[in-house]
Amino acid sequence: MVKRTPLRQPQSVLYRTAAGVIRSVLWLMTRKDWHGMNDMPAEGGFIAVSNHVTYADPLTFAHFLYNSGYAPHYLAKSTLFDLPVVGTILHKTNQIPVHRGSMRAKDAVDTGMKVLGSGGVIAMFPEGTLTRDPDLWPMVARTGAARMALQSGVPVIPVAQWGAHRLLGRYSTVIRPFPRKKITVKAGPPIPLDDLRQRPHDNDVLREASTRIMDALTDMVEEMRGQNAPAVRFDMRKKPT
Repeated sequence: MVKRTPLRQPQSVLYRTAAGVIRSVLWLMTRKDWHGMNDMPAEGGFIAVSNHVTYADPLTFAHFLYNSGYAPHYLAKSTLFDLPVVGTILHKTNQIPVHRGSMRAKDAVDTGMKVLGSGGVIAMFPEGTLTRDPDLWPMVARTGAARMALQSGVPVIPVAQWGAHRLLGRYSTVIRPFPRKKITVKAGPPIPLDDLRQRPHDNDVLREASTRIMDALTDMVEEMRGQNAPAVRFDMRKKPT
């Protein structure tokens, strides 16, 4: 793998310090199996999307993007910004709070659009939460990532990952650092959405864009796992029969 020259690293000392600490910790606990770092956009803003299995995913996702030359901005639940230490770090590193179910819900999209317009990178988990699929496959996404992608016109880059759940299980708070866990992360080509950008961004179009995003991620996870995903994707909106 060719080392990439940093393209859009942050000027914030706190961001660089936090990134350095996280990279050091993950170096001790994980083995990198990374692919596609040099295939991501060399200029201009873009949205990086990933599947979501464990609370460790944001760290392994950010590690991959940062080492690839990007300083990602996450959309995170607003309640995290109220925590004493974590909240301060999120504020100081210009992460984006999401106020779900409130009058301020649109603020996150507006802020994200400004980041993309300035050539920045937004990192998102389209599912919006940890997958509820019993076998940890990607599930049906919410439409937030699709909406931002269609409105901004920037590329959407799938960055699938597998293995972080061995470091920190789904919903677990117990880290299992040893032996070092293999973390596979791969960036794929931009997801084709251009035909949808010209259409009204109604629910049907947003759902189609979301499906394409999750199809791309699922295909990549299938390759990583050497298994086939379920024919029907898990949908949180539907009650089990």
